[in-house]
Amino acid sequence: MAGLTVSARARVLGAPVARVRVAIIAVALLAWQALAASGLVLHDVVPPLGKIASALWKLVSTAPLYQNLGTSAYEIGASLMIGGAAGVLVGLVLGGNRFLSRAFEPYLHYLGPTPKIIFFPIMIMWFGVGGGSKIAMGSLSCFFPVALSTAVGMRQIEPVLVRVGKSFRASTVQMLMKIYLPAIRPAMLTGLRLGLGVAVIGVLLAETKLSNRGLGYLVIQRYTNFDMPGMYAILIVVFLLAIVANALLSRLGGSASTTTA
Repeated sequence: MAGLTVSARARVLGAPVARVRVAIIAVALLAWQALAASGLVLHDVVPPLGKIASALWKLVSTAPLYQNLGTSAYEIGASLMIGGAAGVLVGLVLGGNRFLSRAFEPYLHYLGPTPKIIFFPIMIMWFGVGGGSKIAMGSLSCFFPVALSTAVGMRQIEPVLVRVGKSFRASTVQMLMKIYLPAIRPAMLTGLRLGLGVAVIGVLLAETKLSNRGLGYLVIQRYTNFDMPGMYAILIVVFLLAIVANALLSRLGGSASTTTA
């Protein structure tokens, strides 16, 4: 493999990885089906795959899914934009200023792991029971991983790059656009991917608590009616959407790197 190009090596190594991923999914599905058929748990709690597949087909064939999907997608997208933008800004400031970092960054480490759902009553009082409180929950959840990852990325910038920018008398905006942002892109992208995950959790969890729209509302509605196949079908949709969103973020980061190069 020494004489292969990078792309050729990636293709050679990618085939076994893809086979392992398929095998993991197959084993998980077989284990689920075996558990459903074993009788060790209630039949309705772990329904057979056939029932889940039927519920999934029924779900994607009806309009309510797409109406609620649109609501959740809007709330998650707004959360990622608001929380992500605030996180990048705070991360740039803390990563570029040692004094502010030592003064304020410990609070981010302390508050970051705190379950954000405890702030939901405050969000309801501030933003009402509509979509605003869900977006606030998602934004708050998204903010911390983005801010911390961006700050770490700022501190890992090669000093020579900063010196080169200053030797050319680059302005603050030029340093930001030409030096800082390109250098911290991998860390920032990692933070955004983590932020997306917790934003999804924050929004959907808020929808299960107080909402009449959204995928979280559909999940809790199916659970209340003890429609387990329908509930699992919605969870599969959420899982697939999270995969697509992560793939889009990765593609965006790759495209930006290619453009910069």
